[in-house]
Amino acid sequence: MKDGAIVCNTGHFNVEIDLETLDKMKKKKRIIRDFVEEFTMPNGRKINILGEGRLINLAAAEGHPSSVMDMSFANQALAAEYMLKNAKKLKKQVYGVPENIDKEIARLKLNAMGVKIDKLTPERKKYLASWEMGT
Repeated sequence: MKDGAIVCNTGHFNVEIDLETLDKMKKKKRIIRDFVEEFTMPNGRKINILGEGRLINLAAAEGHPSSVMDMSFANQALAAEYMLKNAKKLKKQVYGVPENIDKEIARLKLNAMGVKIDKLTPERKKYLASWEMGT
């Protein structure tokens, strides 16, 4: 790895980074700040490990807050319902969640949070669907 590499685990288990071997290879190890360990190798290169090599979103952040998971579970439940209702006409392939389901979940979430949004005008819809201006 390059000197100063920053490594974190975004997988599902704590085995993606071989910390045991890295610990044996190191010349020195120090904590730079919360959730950041610096391993200095014998050749002087430094490797920074985030969150002790554990799943970074759980080890060094808030994990999966309920304010995010409620939307995820709603999406999964309504997608499963969609598949059940449409099983006879769906082919055996991977499908994205239908846009109307995503939009309804977003609408309900914003409503529950007391957030009011305006509706897109035809001009705004056209702009968002084009590359004519901006971006």
